[in-house]
Amino acid sequence: MRETMSIDICEITPAHIRAIFPYAPGKPISELERELGIQNIVKLASNENPLGPSPKALKAAQDALIDIARYPDGNGFELKAALSDRYGVSMDSIVLGNGSNDLLEIAARAFLEPGLSAVFSQHAFAVYSLAVQAAGAKGIEAPAKNWGHDLEGMFSMLEDETRMVFIANPNNPTGTFIGKEALHAFLNSLPSSILVVLDEAYNEYLPSGYDMGSIAWLSEFPNLIITRTFSKAYGLAGLRTGFAVAHPAVADMMNRVRQPFNVNSIAQSAAIAALSDIAFLERSHELNLSGMEQIVEGLEGLDLEYIPSYGNFLSFHVGPAQGIYQKLLRLGVIVRPIAGYAMPEHLRVSIGLESENEKFLKALERAIGETA
Repeated sequence: MRETMSIDICEITPAHIRAIFPYAPGKPISELERELGIQNIVKLASNENPLGPSPKALKAAQDALIDIARYPDGNGFELKAALSDRYGVSMDSIVLGNGSNDLLEIAARAFLEPGLSAVFSQHAFAVYSLAVQAAGAKGIEAPAKNWGHDLEGMFSMLEDETRMVFIANPNNPTGTFIGKEALHAFLNSLPSSILVVLDEAYNEYLPSGYDMGSIAWLSEFPNLIITRTFSKAYGLAGLRTGFAVAHPAVADMMNRVRQPFNVNSIAQSAAIAALSDIAFLERSHELNLSGMEQIVEGLEGLDLEYIPSYGNFLSFHVGPAQGIYQKLLRLGVIVRPIAGYAMPEHLRVSIGLESENEKFLKALERAIGETA
């Protein structure tokens, strides 16, 4: 009988991979149901659209099921054509991703390697650091300013080996926003050898008048990569669909390392339909504005400090955050602890339906009262 073999995982795994701490997503409703045996749970932890998907997108996804025995279009021609038409970019400027998370990793894999570095901000999306680390490059975290990106500080931390800068606008989890003039000036200050990955996952939630028009900058800055997602305002988080737009030469390099068939056929069909449903997008935007007002008013009523947000979420200071988070779970409300973002005394709440926001605020008041 063959003896049981053992394996020295440290011996066969590169040090930069062993050092990775995997991304921790928001707690699923099903997990809390199993843990506590409670029902009627409200999840406000992952910045999802509380309206769900567009009815047009849902129908397109259902119609696409008939062909699931076939591989999807690996080049995503129809989705790229729809995106090209919507944003006025050439199809060879588009890279499709399994959510924008995939595109962040594709960019890092295409342009980073051991010996190179990338800069990102403190309190910014955790995947930037993970993507850089997985590529074997060095991550440089620039201190935040007023919970957001300090562009001057980030510029001062660039090295000769720096090849990439990650910027989230609006930023997750703080919701902060960089104005058009400041961001344009920053891009203008960089050499073309440094790529800027501009993560605009929450672009569709920006208040009126705040749209950056950043896609038009691609003709001016060939070192700019803009990532967007269908997971947030479009309500397709479960289908994992995103896209990047970049100079065709940059997009070509990204497509060389992109996994074949990384966006499935159902997701492609749903995304095309979602793009066409402008009325649904406007409804989602309006719901978010009213829900943000409801949450802000509730937090102010509880005398809690919060970070003004330009996304569909709000981070607020609550002191003993982990304790409050656990109490909220027992009351059937899931929010997001953000201690991993160096914000141990804050929680982040997604904007939900009016009834969901109300349940959260009542549960929060009760949790705080039990803690006092």
